[in-house]
Amino acid sequence: MSESVPGPAPEVFAPHKAPVSPPQASEEVEFVQLLTPEGERVEHPDFTFDLDDEAVKGFYRDMVLVRRIDSEATALQRQGELGLWASLLGQEAAQIGSGRALNKRDMVFPTYREHGVAWCQGVNPLNLLGLFRGVDQGAWDPKDNNFHLYTIVIGAQTLHATGYAMGQQRDHAIGDADNGEATIAYFGDGASSQGDVNEAFIWASVFNAPVVFFCQNNQWAISEPIDRQTRIPLYQRAAGFGFPGVRVDGNDVLATYAVTQQALRRAREGSGPTLIEAYTYRMGAHTTSDDPTKYRLSEDLEHWKLKDPIARVHAYLTRHAGLDHDYFDEVDAEADKVAAELRAGCLALPEPELTDFFQHVYVEETPQLAEQREQFAVYAASFSADSEGEG
Repeated sequence: MSESVPGPAPEVFAPHKAPVSPPQASEEVEFVQLLTPEGERVEHPDFTFDLDDEAVKGFYRDMVLVRRIDSEATALQRQGELGLWASLLGQEAAQIGSGRALNKRDMVFPTYREHGVAWCQGVNPLNLLGLFRGVDQGAWDPKDNNFHLYTIVIGAQTLHATGYAMGQQRDHAIGDADNGEATIAYFGDGASSQGDVNEAFIWASVFNAPVVFFCQNNQWAISEPIDRQTRIPLYQRAAGFGFPGVRVDGNDVLATYAVTQQALRRAREGSGPTLIEAYTYRMGAHTTSDDPTKYRLSEDLEHWKLKDPIARVHAYLTRHAGLDHDYFDEVDAEADKVAAELRAGCLALPEPELTDFFQHVYVEETPQLAEQREQFAVYAASFSADSEGEG
């Protein structure tokens, strides 16, 4: 009997230990860029920014106001006025650039962090805070602003968006690059690993749906770095599903606008889906319940501060548009006013009636639902009765 020869020892994969550096140095990343971190315009062979400096001023104002809204919401959560908040700090250019590329007929399907896109679509920031304060389940009507309710289930909105886009297709709302309709779905790098996202890619590709998949790759899915999601750049996944993908500097509002505008035009004219990977960095925590110092290095944060999306536009407008400190001071003052009004509005939000959520299940209440509502009302009233008895 011959002796068995032991094979090679199996490779042992060490558990992920934090903090770690991002898997790719940003200097080595190739992407579409039209405005450098120093505030200088650069050319790209495939994409151009064709708006004037007045539009750039508008983008700057948008980003400053949205960042101020975000910081005020974070403060409100720290003070116990919100149950949670998902900050967009560092991702303002990705959201404002893509949001301003939309037309009035395009539909948005967000995650829970697209406060900047909501701003572009005219959603009252106070409505966002109502959701995080727990006094409603989303107090805006998606039809009013073409901005769907926030989606907490990771990646599910990509399927919703694809289905909506297929509806636009069947309603013959496409065929005109400028005046047609398209849909855009936002998600993060972590969500790219979800089955829902990949199923949405398949359906969108096979049915040539007019949808833009906008991935904000902020390097971290809570505490998991991007190398736990993919071995290739995320935008290259699109090729495997049969549609184009492009990576853009997500901290460059001009490039993000140009790339999203082209993808939306392509969708509206009937040429199908596009995957955009906006390469950016989450400067804050995943949410206010998260502590990023436990899994990432402070040196990386300092490195990305030099690529700040607002600072580069400030530099451009100062050097090339002739703006002085008066304009920037006015924007800052407006931002403080918006934040003060937001805080006052948040503190004044009325407490909800607990039975109200039964009203939003069906258009018409069913007998079963009415019975459940009545049972719940009795159950809720029992707590008041118990309190009175204790007195």
